[in-house]
Amino acid sequence: MSLTAIILTNNEAKHLPRAMASVASFATEVVVVDSHSTDRTQQLAQAAGARVFERRFRNYADQFRFALDETGITSDWILRLDADEIIHEDLAESIRAFLANPPVDVAGVILQRRHIWMGRWVRFGGRYPLNLVRIWRRGQGRVEMRWMDEHVVVSGGRIITLHGGFSDWNLNDLSYFTDKHNGYATREAIDVLDARYGLFETDHELAAQGTGRQASIKRLLKNKIYNKLPFWLAPLLYFVWRFVFQLGFLDGRSGLVYHVLQGFWYRFLVGAKVVEFDAALKPLKSREERLLKLQEMTGRVLRP
Repeated sequence: MSLTAIILTNNEAKHLPRAMASVASFATEVVVVDSHSTDRTQQLAQAAGARVFERRFRNYADQFRFALDETGITSDWILRLDADEIIHEDLAESIRAFLANPPVDVAGVILQRRHIWMGRWVRFGGRYPLNLVRIWRRGQGRVEMRWMDEHVVVSGGRIITLHGGFSDWNLNDLSYFTDKHNGYATREAIDVLDARYGLFETDHELAAQGTGRQASIKRLLKNKIYNKLPFWLAPLLYFVWRFVFQLGFLDGRSGLVYHVLQGFWYRFLVGAKVVEFDAALKPLKSREERLLKLQEMTGRVLRP
């Protein structure tokens, strides 16, 4: 059966050829939705045979929904792949075998992602495996409308897991990481405030049968416990849980850098931004006033 890989890009000339090469043995086509890159991303995508669309970026969910609904995809199956991710050959072989004869009752496929950081695999701290629905039957999967941490939710069939190498392997430096996660923190703060004030039509709860047990439990814990703790305490407890009880210290020096930045600094930044934005939104009375104020403070286009 046929499969289309969807890749969202913005200045990903360093990563895109690697990502496309990793799916070349099983993807019928690649659709790239680019948000006005200023490097050679679009030219490299076209040279490798991708269908390329250019569109202003609002958030990942909005961009993926455009890819699913507006780019003329007709394949039997769809793969979501980030530009800095790669499918290793053993997993590619499993995907080829699956596509040759997929069970009729399967609607989605979980891939188990590992994170490569400073050239090393982050094995501990709860970072492996990250079970993500990344392959689904066309018409049976939707992307949650959220500003951050959006998942693919499938319906009309069961979800299976394919095993093999699937890596998030960004080749950029720490400055890139901190800049990128500063933007992530803004978007995640918007999601928290949306849940508080009902600013958007947003998906806040996941069902295990639609996206997998791991993702639904993590979302439940975040919404019911983590987001209700004081903003300074929650990231500290989360870091201790990851670094000590989930054995993150076994990842060595590079793991220490990763767990501190991703498991504490980033989480603290999200909480601080929620406090900052909420102080400005709380005195306002209407949804429209809050939307306008949040848009002003974040610099994000909060309405289509």
